[in-house]
Amino acid sequence: MSEPQPARPSRESREQHGSRADRPKRPAPLLFEPGMPFDADGDRFFELESMDDPRQLLARATELEQAFRTAADRAGEFQAIAAAQLTDPRRFDRLTAADLAEAAGWTEDYAKKMAEYGQGLIAGGGVTP
Repeated sequence: MSEPQPARPSRESREQHGSRADRPKRPAPLLFEPGMPFDADGDRFFELESMDDPRQLLARATELEQAFRTAADRAGEFQAIAAAQLTDPRRFDRLTAADLAEAAGWTEDYAKKMAEYGQGLIAGGGVTP
């Protein structure tokens, strides 16, 4: 059975301890039509190819790039938390660094570093705002 998680520290407490206060709260909305059928005649990427105004294209492409970068950063942090949890020696079914590396497609050294990074994130209250 897992141990109860401690209460999350307040926003002020997280900011005092060097959390990423400069990071935007949420990524830009990703506008797309999930129910639309695939366009076999061409590649549709968030309708960027249909924009004629280069200023509008630059603004939307920049917005998407920032949203994807933020999402990738957060996903990496959640990977690290999962790595720390899976390698926790208190777990009866814990993974070794080698097992984690194989499961995630990492090197063993990278798996160890991700688990350590995840331990720091867990100690700091995780990654959710």
